[in-house]
Amino acid sequence: MCRSIKTLRPPVLPQEATEDEIRAAALQYVRKVSGFREPAAHNREVFERAVDAVAEATAALLAGIEVRGAGRRG
Repeated sequence: MCRSIKTLRPPVLPQEATEDEIRAAALQYVRKVSGFREPAAHNREVFERAVDAVAEATAALLAGIEVRGAGRRG
């Protein structure tokens, strides 16, 4: 149903995660938690809102993470 969600921060990634990478990870998370690869039409709106919220939280997390020895990002 779902591939593994990869680590999105340096030094695991050579550069900052892209918006597409963050959104893909958010989509995978929502799919896993909901148990749906694609939601039914009556659940599509709430599914998409969840993906948006997880992507936003992920971007904020990545912007605020301080990698030891690398200083604060953002």
